Amino acid sequence: MNLTLGANTIINHNDIIVKISSGLPVDASAFRLFANDKVKDDLDMVFYGQPNNENGSISWKQDHNKNHEFIVNLSKLANDVTKVAFTISCDEYQPISQLSNLSIQIIANNQVIAVGEVDITDRPEKALIMGEIYRRNSEWKFRFIAQGFNGGLKPLAENFGVNIVDEENSSETITNQVSNANQVNNSNPSSKVNLNKISLSKYKTMVSLDKQDNYGMIGINLNWNKSNKEQKGFLSSFLNINKKIDLDLAAFVRLKDKSIYVIQALGNTFGSLNSPCYVQLMEDDRNGSNKNDEWIYINGKYWKQIDEVLIYTFIYEGVPNWNQIDATVSVQVPGQPEIETQLTEGNNKNRLCAIVQLKNDKGAIKIQRLNKYFRGQRELAHAYRWNFRWQAGRK
Repeated sequence: MNLTLGANTIINHNDIIVKISSGLPVDASAFRLFANDKVKDDLDMVFYGQPNNENGSISWKQDHNKNHEFIVNLSKLANDVTKVAFTISCDEYQPISQLSNLSIQIIANNQVIAVGEVDITDRPEKALIMGEIYRRNSEWKFRFIAQGFNGGLKPLAENFGVNIVDEENSSETITNQVSNANQVNNSNPSSKVNLNKISLSKYKTMVSLDKQDNYGMIGINLNWNKSNKEQKGFLSSFLNINKKIDLDLAAFVRLKDKSIYVIQALGNTFGSLNSPCYVQLMEDDRNGSNKNDEWIYINGKYWKQIDEVLIYTFIYEGVPNWNQIDATVSVQVPGQPEIETQLTEGNNKNRLCAIVQLKNDKGAIKIQRLNKYFRGQRELAHAYRWNFRWQAGRK
């Protein structure tokens, strides 16, 4: 069904895909809205920087043609959700009229049930509300809108009640996070969405940062499971289920001269920032209770001498249960977007997770999400061709 502007159609399926296609790359977002047509918090916005919300009702990905797809489970939307709005912005290719085409499709059971084609002729806007799914008399409908916003994604998001971090302040914020990483921060967390945050997932696995002579102090942070509750009872104690998990952050480092290093608390090989290997583990958080968790730093002043840094984490003590750990690793480079990835799809029989690779790509930094699980360091090293000689060790 081809929809004209303002037209709607009934959706008789719980699971649908909302697909946005364009002639040039655009950013696409979905906003979960309530009675006042506003979001309640940051999790109501789904986009490249936050590809999933908390209950799995909406998720984002890009297909092989770089079209945006939002997977929506209508049955998971809370009763007080009145609408889901789908938007695009094209700040890089402004205005909308410079796109060769623009459309939105509703897909169910692999069939297109509705299409809205945007007439982009002489459209001066930088952003559009493409369409919305909304409740009407206990059923869901889709309406084709194509409502424009001249200011791009920021005013569009603020129209829905999302507070956006100003780009001019984002670099200062990231730099401050890195330089003060070992200080305890008791302030309330920000309620603003940072559009400069990049989330790596199985759909978006790699990002490259512009080449610089000196990247400054690069921080890699492991944040995990501060609220884990122990199980009680004789059986769990007997089976050692209550034992605290010790999750360690570590790295393999290769320099341009082919020398290789292991950076980890096991064996007290913490590294050094100002001499080869130019990488250092700053803290070993034994139970996840420390507010700053664990940090590895890379001295970006010496990035030209570094070939690769492979970041991994392993469960040193405790029963492997990656689903309970709920770990997030972020890469923070001063003046660059914060890059974040979650440890998901874990194999609970394996104790080690390879997280990301930072590779020297002709002086630039290429960051690749790995999210691969192994029995231990020896298996990890073999998989990625690191020629270490291993022996047993303890912290």
